Amino acid sequence: MPAIPTPFPHGRTARRLEWPHLPPVVRGLIEERCGSAVVTAESQGGGFTPGFASVLTCADGSRHFVKAASTAAQRMFAQSYRIEAQKLTALPETVPAPRLLWSQDGDWVVLGLEYVESSAPKRPWRRAELDACLDALETVAEQLTPVPDGLSLDPIEEELAAWPALWDEVRLTHDLPRAEEAAALAASFAEAAGGETVVHTDIRDDNVLVTADGRALFCDWNWPVVGADWLDSLILLIGPRGDGVDVDAVLAERRLLRDVPPDDVDRVLALLCGYFLKSAGDPVPPTSPHLRQAQHWQGEVVWDWLSERRGWR
Repeated sequence: MPAIPTPFPHGRTARRLEWPHLPPVVRGLIEERCGSAVVTAESQGGGFTPGFASVLTCADGSRHFVKAASTAAQRMFAQSYRIEAQKLTALPETVPAPRLLWSQDGDWVVLGLEYVESSAPKRPWRRAELDACLDALETVAEQLTPVPDGLSLDPIEEELAAWPALWDEVRLTHDLPRAEEAAALAASFAEAAGGETVVHTDIRDDNVLVTADGRALFCDWNWPVVGADWLDSLILLIGPRGDGVDVDAVLAERRLLRDVPPDDVDRVLALLCGYFLKSAGDPVPPTSPHLRQAQHWQGEVVWDWLSERRGWR
């Protein structure tokens, strides 16, 4: 299956605050919570947000992963980190995700997370790492069905209720055959996506850690919802599909995906496609120069996938 080349640099998409950019009082707080002076700070280049996100090595040899954002200058991202802290606190320890060790909320929202010796999945995607991620998502579905106490989440049908209407703009700005059929599929997504499982909603390579022994863990639990247990596995397959992996073969093999009605898969793909293609046309944020490129690529991948599945080409 031919790959669709990506126009953005994997692992180098973020324009982040660096350690010297943090106010002295924030650096002092972080060193106090880490228990030792920070010697080096390695900024993490993946993702599309400008908040501070670095692996810190301290004088005592310990390593820590710390995220921070200013509530004044980076209000939206500070709120995102605040929500992430709330969600991580409520996740069972059996969920494959780095643990939240401490947090601070004030003029800056600061999160101290467990450091995990790991790396992002290689691109293009390899099947072994993809299978590790899908295995881990099966564990997520088991551990987060039903929603654990302490997690207050909206149903996906409510959270994404406005997304089908994005096709109105996509049809005006893109010359896509069968766009009306895609819009109709997206409009019926609620019939497919409902469920009782915590859904991460943003599973992609830059939110995945792969350990030396081949386990996968998931980061950035900022915007989970309640929905069907197979949704995260499907969302994960967008990147591999763009890299040339036969993801429909994967659909037929995996426990969470193989019994999902094909029309339900297509409804969700149509919903995602409309969101990506519409968002790709929005202004480029100065703090995230590669965001629209990534959304355009994902929209192109999902449209190609959906068109093939529906026999539209």
